[in-house]
Amino acid sequence: MNKLETDKAVLILEDGSFLEGLAIGCKGTAIGEVVFNTGITGYQEVLTDPSYFGQLITFTYPEIGNTGVNSDDQESSSSSVRGLIVRQLSARSSNWRSKDTLNNWLKSQKVVGISGIDTRALVRHLREYGSMNGVISTEIDLSPKELLERLKKAPNIKGLNMAKKVSTKTQYKWNSLCNVSFDKRIKERRKTPFKVAAIDFGIKKSILNRLVAHGCEIVVLPFDSDLSTILELKPDGIFLSNGPGDPAAVIEGINLAKNLIEKVNLPIFGICLGHQILGLALGGKTFKLNYGHRGLNHPCGKAGRLEITSQNHGFALQADSLPKELVKVTHFNLNDKTVAGIAMLNKPVFGVQYHPEASPGPHDADHHFERFVSLMGESRSTVV
Repeated sequence: MNKLETDKAVLILEDGSFLEGLAIGCKGTAIGEVVFNTGITGYQEVLTDPSYFGQLITFTYPEIGNTGVNSDDQESSSSSVRGLIVRQLSARSSNWRSKDTLNNWLKSQKVVGISGIDTRALVRHLREYGSMNGVISTEIDLSPKELLERLKKAPNIKGLNMAKKVSTKTQYKWNSLCNVSFDKRIKERRKTPFKVAAIDFGIKKSILNRLVAHGCEIVVLPFDSDLSTILELKPDGIFLSNGPGDPAAVIEGINLAKNLIEKVNLPIFGICLGHQILGLALGGKTFKLNYGHRGLNHPCGKAGRLEITSQNHGFALQADSLPKELVKVTHFNLNDKTVAGIAMLNKPVFGVQYHPEASPGPHDADHHFERFVSLMGESRSTVV
């Protein structure tokens, strides 16, 4: 019962690199962008984060699956990734919250995986040559040549609007903390909660929970919602969520952000893709990073303050493209000096590239939720 199957699996990158290992999870073939995450913990949150939609995720930590899986750590209702690449998958789970093994969960979620490969060598290759498409296959009747031909036909993530594939189709309310009793951070109840309209480009459950914990009730809206639909809700603030794909391709979100900035004087807060969409709406440009930022220990800061942050993104704002008369860069990633935070000079509008909800990750950046709530409080007090 505690042994993993030993069927063969292969991983082929679009540059022809070939690795052979052992099959884990669901049998089959999966194609997507191969990326890596350097976090030691939080594999279930990563696997269910919609920002990873369609990707083949490599974990640099050598053994994954020790703590099993549970329903509380899911960031969405199902797996977001197409494939999983690990050095070793634990056949057993040991944790008081575990309900099943990771391998069984991968099978139930139809995630194709490969283990038993040198993930250090793979990550060094991706760091040198950049993230690229790849294919994982357990189908022995498919030759490497056939798999490579399939791979060459797969679209590149640049130019893809993937938010439309993960966004909610209908609006819904979120006003309760779901099964997070073990989270000892602030949980504030307000007599009159702040009403937030959250635009879903691939929103994580933990972000919704942190907003609620800071005294908000939320209406989650589809990525292509229009201005009139939002104004009908009479929100105290607007939230632009994280999500997958190329931010420049999310034309609906960029146009909505432009309308909100020009026509509505309400606090707006964007995280990750939402932060990038804000920058694009303000006239900036984005570019694809060579291998992205995906992990739990990225230092970001501004003068006098450093935050260790959780990150997951493959694109970034181009600093010199942002109009200086409208916006300032408030935070930089201290590893490579890319833009990690922006704020408008004359409006309560700001965004951060990283994930202050910290699921998984350190809690250094939770104060950004406090800032958003504070801005909504100031805005509400000025309304007669």
